Amino acid sequence: MIKSELVQIVAARNPHLYHRDVENIVNAVLDEITDALAAGNRVELRGFGAFSVKNRPSRSGRNPRTGDAVFVEEKWVPFFKTGKELRERLNPGMADKDD
Repeated sequence: MIKSELVQIVAARNPHLYHRDVENIVNAVLDEITDALAAGNRVELRGFGAFSVKNRPSRSGRNPRTGDAVFVEEKWVPFFKTGKELRERLNPGMADKDD
């Protein structure tokens, strides 16, 4: 699913809202998540999952085309951990072994 499809689904479920308002709401939610992550905060949506950022330290890598060693700089990457309800919906009938 892409963002425009999400906007269409939310707009269809809420016919009292204008399409442009639904688009603004979806954009606002995604912007707030992005801003929180950029500030180093964790965003938790109960039942869905949690977004956070993790540090990947600098390391020595390899160019797959040439095989030459290359230096890869330190970077921060987004990380998502699924919530219990989402895991259970994806794996119905399986006991949750993580908790």
